[in-house]
Amino acid sequence: MTLTPTRTLLDDAAARGSGVGAFNVLHIETAEALVAAAESTGLPVILQLSENCVGYHGALDPIALATLAIADASTADVAVHLDHAEDAALALRAIDLGFGSVMFDGSKLPFAENVAVTRQVVAAAHAAGVAVEAELGEIGGKDGAHAPGVRTDPAEASRFVADTGVDALAVAVGSSHAMTERTAALDLDLVARLRDGVPVPLVLHGSSGVADDVIAAGIRAGLVKINVSTHLNVQFTNAIREYLAEHPTTVDSRKYLAVGRSAVAAEAARLLVLFAGERSVVV
Repeated sequence: MTLTPTRTLLDDAAARGSGVGAFNVLHIETAEALVAAAESTGLPVILQLSENCVGYHGALDPIALATLAIADASTADVAVHLDHAEDAALALRAIDLGFGSVMFDGSKLPFAENVAVTRQVVAAAHAAGVAVEAELGEIGGKDGAHAPGVRTDPAEASRFVADTGVDALAVAVGSSHAMTERTAALDLDLVARLRDGVPVPLVLHGSSGVADDVIAAGIRAGLVKINVSTHLNVQFTNAIREYLAEHPTTVDSRKYLAVGRSAVAAEAARLLVLFAGERSVVV
């Protein structure tokens, strides 16, 4: 099956009033796990590569080409997205490689500069049929900047979307990156006001710190793309820790990586069902 455009998945979810899972790829095992989750549930998924992931691997192309190949070979509807690129050149390279969407994160820039650079990325992306996500109102926690009080202003968000032409907007509504406890509270009234004032799908970053019922309420209020990374990393690492504790003489990394991969596949499948509003699934 060929890659599915990110815009298609977002538009379909928005039309249904449901959410779509966007899960971060750290390495090939996580890409395989996330595709397995989509196939077992029959639900779409967005595979995300972040700028941090690119830094870990040393370059975009190797991990990107592997992820694109895994997605392209799947029987599920799978899109590939570049997450949190603060370097516009990285976003342009992802467009060239065939990503379905890219996120240019200019949230740390002054509003006018954020608009100007985002507009340049949008022009290049739309010429190639690629969607663009942007961020307005810095999400707390990323790179050590914990700012739980930051919120996206609906009027400014509407203006930003109109000025840039972006296809999706990540908003600050109470979540925070890299949380390992699911205790964040979302401002559901703000989500609803953003939904009513912004004509593109809304994206929730930092979802690992948000409990299931709160995420479900956020989707009902208007969130569409739900990003998860840390929570799935916890599943992966805990499964490997347990395996190595029970098999201390293991030296073949494939044995414990396979266990981690299976753990991510199971939890990702559960989250896809939750976001889609489904009640049951065989995994």
